[in-house]
Amino acid sequence: MEATQETGNLTGIRQIILVLSGKGGVGKSTISTELALALRHSGKKVGILDVDLCGPSIPRMLKVQNKAVHQCDNGWVPVFVDQEQTISLMSVGFLLEKPDEAVVWRGPKKNALIKQFVSDVAWGNLDYLIVDTPPGTSDEHISTVEALRPYKPLGAILVTTPQAISVGDVRRELTFCKKTGLRVLGIVENMSGFVCPHCSECTNLFSKGGGEELARHAKVPFLGCVPLDPQLTKSLEEGQDFIQEFPKSPAFPAFISITQQILDGTSAQTS
Repeated sequence: MEATQETGNLTGIRQIILVLSGKGGVGKSTISTELALALRHSGKKVGILDVDLCGPSIPRMLKVQNKAVHQCDNGWVPVFVDQEQTISLMSVGFLLEKPDEAVVWRGPKKNALIKQFVSDVAWGNLDYLIVDTPPGTSDEHISTVEALRPYKPLGAILVTTPQAISVGDVRRELTFCKKTGLRVLGIVENMSGFVCPHCSECTNLFSKGGGEELARHAKVPFLGCVPLDPQLTKSLEEGQDFIQEFPKSPAFPAFISITQQILDGTSAQTS
């Protein structure tokens, strides 16, 4: 549904999607970044709100880590990733004096910044706002969901890796979504096999199928598996547009399929 608030910087945003996981290191920022790029290539205007305050990695993934946010009458102006201004980004990484500076804050200060990010970033008109969250089910998540609730988020994408311990943590994230009334758009199994750069054979380093089994058990959509791929790693390290540069990668169809399911789900929700 579209936002119904009459005032505020989020009123020009048609859909808000949160990217969650019960643990760190599963690739939430990777999924958020590639989803944004794939939506952009589908003709959508996208914003990314990086509320992972202790590990803001998306500025580097999009090669804008040396840029700065500016003030305008309505608050902060996000950083535009491309000349066409089809992807905009707001991250605590832009507010640090040094890129290696640690964010050593107690909960209340973190929660205050999250609320400020939600209310004080001048996004303008967007088709999608993707919210990349920190790991876990902490008070930072509660602050994020509560701040976004008046704008009726479309729902959440949950990211897991195939191992049982990761799937168990994401199961707790499902409980968090249920308790907070946040719709689950689906589960993505990331790092689902390693693709050899020489022969393209996929080896299941971390087992396989845990995410799909969890989705079936929880009766939520399974959006797909994204394999480990050196080309994807390279694109993120160098700030390249993976969707544009590596269409022959084994991970490419996975991201396109996930994105199409989000687009189809959006159409069904708003029709």
